[in-house]
This record gives sequence, C-alpha cells and structure tokens, in this order.
Amino acid sequence: MLLHRFFEDSATRLPDKVALIVGQQRWTWAQLRDQVDGLARLLQDTGVRKGDRVAIFLDNQVEAVAAIFAVLRVGGVFMPINPLTKADKLAYLLQDSEAVALLTQGSLAGTWRAACEKAPSVQTVFVTGEASPGATACERPWPDEAACQGRLPDAVDIIDQDLAAIIYTSGSTGDAKGVMLSHLNMVSACTSVSTYLGLREDDVICCALPLAFDYGLYQVLMAARVGATVMLERSFAFPVQVLKNMSAEGVTVFPGVPTMFVMLMNLSSLSQFDLGRLRMITNTAAALAEEHIRQLRGLFPQALLFSMYGLTECKRVTYLPPEQLDVRPTSVGRGMPNEEVWLVDAAGQRLPNGSTGELVIRGSNVMRGYWRKPEQTAERLKPGPLPGEMLLYSGDLFRTDEEGYLYFVARKDDIIKSRGEKVSPKEVENVLLSMPALYEVAVVGVQDAVLGESIKAFVVLKPGQQATERDVIRHCMERLESFMVPKHVVFLPELPKTDSGKIRKKGLA
Repeated sequence: MLLHRFFEDSATRLPDKVALIVGQQRWTWAQLRDQVDGLARLLQDTGVRKGDRVAIFLDNQVEAVAAIFAVLRVGGVFMPINPLTKADKLAYLLQDSEAVALLTQGSLAGTWRAACEKAPSVQTVFVTGEASPGATACERPWPDEAACQGRLPDAVDIIDQDLAAIIYTSGSTGDAKGVMLSHLNMVSACTSVSTYLGLREDDVICCALPLAFDYGLYQVLMAARVGATVMLERSFAFPVQVLKNMSAEGVTVFPGVPTMFVMLMNLSSLSQFDLGRLRMITNTAAALAEEHIRQLRGLFPQALLFSMYGLTECKRVTYLPPEQLDVRPTSVGRGMPNEEVWLVDAAGQRLPNGSTGELVIRGSNVMRGYWRKPEQTAERLKPGPLPGEMLLYSGDLFRTDEEGYLYFVARKDDIIKSRGEKVSPKEVENVLLSMPALYEVAVVGVQDAVLGESIKAFVVLKPGQQATERDVIRHCMERLESFMVPKHVVFLPELPKTDSGKIRKKGLA
C-alpha cells in the first residue's frame, strides 16, 4: 500500500514499454526508473530523510515525474507547486511546510531564488536547465544520465500511514492550506478511480493539466498503477498543438476541466485531427453544463464520457456511469468504490434520498488534515460512526434524487438569498449556457438594499456572436422563476481562472 510501488512494479514488469512522452522525446519505464533511482540517491546524499518535505516547482516535464517518485522512494513528502506561482506565495509555501529541498528549473530562478531567501529551511536546490548567473551555495545541477546510472538509494522503512504528499489548496479566505495525504489515502484513491474508469495498460493518456493540480498528478499515478503511457503537455494554452500530438500518439484517454472542453468545442479546426482512438473523456473540477455534455458526445460519439466530482482533501468523491448520462445528465453520480457518501442537514443529521444538504465523505481516501492548521482541520474533519474515525465534511451542498444520485447545488457560502428565496448559482449558469451566443458564464450574489442579494451574471460571448443584456435577461425569464433571473449582466472578454482552470468567482461581485 505504498504509492511508489505502482511505479516500481510497472518498471519491473514493462521495462521496455514507453512510460512517458513529452514532445518528441520518449522514456521507457526502465529509463524513467534510472532517473528516479539516481535522483533519490542524490536526495539522500544531501540529507533528505524520511518525513522531510521536498517542494517540486517544475513545468510538466520528465523531471517533474521523476521527482515525484524519487521523493517517495526516500520516504520524503513531495509538494507539487504550480510553476506560475509568484515569489511571495512560493516563500510562504516553503516556510509553512519547512521544506528541506527544492526541485526546480533554471528558467524560474528569478522566482525561487527570491523565495528561498525567506525560507531558511531549504538546504538544497536541484536545478534542471540553465539558470541565470548568481547561483547560491545550495544550488546543484540536476543529475545527468551518468550520475543516475547504478546509483540505488538506501532502503527506507515506510508504512502506509506515513505522509506521501502535501498539496496546497487555496481557501476562500486566508493563506493556502496544505492537504496532508498519506500513502494509504493516495493508493486508495488511485485504485478506486483507475478501477471504475477501467484504465488499461494499452491506454495513452493525454495530460495537459498541471501536475501541481491533483487531477493532473493522478494521471501519472494511475498510469503507473496499470502501466499505461502518459503524453505530458505543458498546458492547454495552445489546443491545436495538443490535438496534433493527441492524433499522432493515438491518445485513448483525455482528462479535462470545463474550460478546456469549451475551448475544444469552439475550435473550427477540430475536424482536421484524427481522434478516433479516443475511448474515454473525463471531467472534474466543476460540473459540465448539460449543453456541453451534448456537444462533447456529438463530437466524440465513440468515447465514454465520465462526469465526476472531487476535492483535493480526498481526491475523488463521485462519478456518473456513462450509461446514465441520458437519464440524469446534470448528475455527478454516486460515491466511488470503497467509499461511502451521504447528505446531512445543518445539525449534522443524515438525510434521506430526495433531500438537499451538505455532502459527507467516509473512506480511506480522506486526508489526514491540514498541515499545522488544527482549527481548520476540525472544521472539515469530524468524528464518524467508529471510534477514532474521521469524516470529511465537504462544504458543498448537493441534492439527491430518489435513487441516491447526486446533483451539485453550490458551495455552502455561495448560495444566493434573493427575495427571501435561496438561489443556486449553478442552476442559473446552466440556463445561461444554453444560450447559443454565450461561451462562459459565472453567477454571483451582490448586496441589494431591497432584495437582500441580487443576482449578477458575468458572461463571455462566443467569437462572432452578439447579444445584449436584454437578450440575456429575456432568455432567463423564459426558463427560470422570476427570483432567479439576473438583475445585472456584465459582458467580459474572459473570466478569471484559478491555476487549475476553475472560474474564479472571488472578487467578481
């Protein structure tokens, strides 16, 4: 039940099979293992020990994959950090975690050097690529092939209760929180998700999501579990190039988030690419709108579409079997294997099917807590039915139908109270997205002296489309109850996004 055993087993079983594709370069499982072993040995030589935190501040590249498994191999705790992170935030993450080492790249030297000046715990910085002049005493070059050859790390006693990773996630207020995940947490999530998806050894997975985002990270981990190949892309900023690579490599699995799929569906050149081998599309981060589901299925009729919901605090919670899309297209499904989920009311009482309440998760995938934040941990982890067991309270409101399928309503603090009625932003957004002229939307509540809160919609037009505020409001009035119709409509060239591609609503109001 150790996370890096997935990698070691695949490297032993499939040494000559391609494990990783980055651009024109390929690495077999055996070649990747040499890099992992060599880096792990050097980490030990520089003093990294069991339980030490090691930050990984890298673009999506082979070194990032090697770093993850090398840190695990020596019993360390890896911390993936988005390479877009600025110096002040990086300094906070290094300080908060007391990271002893940083694995990074020369092109980001301006950021990490400034951060390391404020993080005295960082004793060693391994750098891949050329860095600007001004190296400090703690900087070391990334080990080359010769340095990796035959350099096996010492064995380290690790059990599945030991931490494998700390993944920092932004809260609605305050500094980022470090989600502590044990080997058991991550192995359980990885096993459950890859099982219900039916991932196979012959799959080629396109990962255009940052490895600092757990959805991207788990593509690599699940591929290691089954021996699949990962085609790693830096991002989805240039979708035409990604599609070209997907076609050339015969990608079979495409994980994405709604913003990526919206970009895909609006590409006029999509038909130029041969994506006939694509057999599975998976979505999480935010629920897909019903109209987007319809369009995706029309574009890729041969591919199964999995609509899912998850949290960094437990990786994944629910999935909707593809055969249920026609029956309940707006549902995110039910709990995944080896997990129990249910809804509770404000008093914490379990609710029957057909109710609306906060989602609670029980399972071995639930985090150990937030790093050095006991009060925030206590808000999310609460005692379960067995002595010593902790449940994860999601902070998200769902409703269930009579068969127990879940439908996202809103974050508990996102519900809009207008005219004495509770309004789900998601319900209004779904109606807005059914308007052909609109590309992306976000709905928030704003203070209103008469209504309590009024509904404000931020919308982005599709290229070449036109619409007015009156058009949008009329569209909503024809499809929503009066208290749910936006009072204000703001047209924007684009909506602000988080690093993981979610629409950032904070500040829009």
